Amino acid sequence: MKTPLMETIPNFSEGRNLENVEKIVDAFRGKPGVRLLDYSSNPNHNRSVVTAVGDPQALGDAVLEAIGTALSLIDMTKHEGQHPRMGAVDVVPFVPVQGCTIADADALARSVAERASKQHGLPIFLYEKSATNSERTDLAKIRKGQFEGMPQKLLDPFWKPDYGPASVHPTGGVTAIGARMPLIAFNVNLSTASKEIADRIARQVRNISGGFHFVKAIGIYLEDRGIAQVSMNLTDYSHTAIYRALELIRMEAKRWGVTILGSEIVGLVPLQALLQSAEYYLQLENFQPGQVLETAIWSDDGDESAAMQGRSDSK
Repeated sequence: MKTPLMETIPNFSEGRNLENVEKIVDAFRGKPGVRLLDYSSNPNHNRSVVTAVGDPQALGDAVLEAIGTALSLIDMTKHEGQHPRMGAVDVVPFVPVQGCTIADADALARSVAERASKQHGLPIFLYEKSATNSERTDLAKIRKGQFEGMPQKLLDPFWKPDYGPASVHPTGGVTAIGARMPLIAFNVNLSTASKEIADRIARQVRNISGGFHFVKAIGIYLEDRGIAQVSMNLTDYSHTAIYRALELIRMEAKRWGVTILGSEIVGLVPLQALLQSAEYYLQLENFQPGQVLETAIWSDDGDESAAMQGRSDSK
């Protein structure tokens, strides 16, 4: 039986004070049973994203420490940024990786939410697979109103937090915690400074306004580069691949005389998601993951049969 391995990708509302970012990330460094895989900060979004994996209990303890550190360092009353946000610790997802299930991720999410709310007086919503009603499944619906609108929103009994007080933390705002499947944060930069054009393109690509299923998208202006961006979350790459979202953006941008300058992936991405795009753009025929050198080397039995196995399986 494989050792249980859980992933977390907490988002913190700090992307400019890198000294504070390092202090928050320290919660995942040097902890038994926890491995820090990646972290990145974006000054335009004023947001940092951390990726870590580990034993569920140890990972939960590390997240709890990071929450406490972030609340002590981030003052949402002074926060500004392009990315929608409602709290210093904006969202904390837990994702099953191996030897555990989405139910295990849900149990860990609820445990961390309960402990964080008690320790810090922090109002917490459960979202995605942990949601207590259909309106809380979608993070965008929970976050609507952002930090500034949360005091009024929480007066509505329907929006009573799942844990903690029915009032915002004075400087830390509100947090969402939940279990979910892998998500890809994918951004596309455009050859225009018009946020309006980026917004129009985002509306065409995102599910909520008639675009692709499993795509969330907003338009953002990147002040330091003087360009607009379509910022996306792809919540199920097996149904909506990266290349599909990219090509629809390319097509929609043409009507405005705009081109794609480049794209970026924030945090980590599953290998299979990249192979989907490689197959599409290279027009590969009968390609299988077992043909990737590193996949063959690091397969369970590490021999030629493992590498060949991927070639014989049907897609």
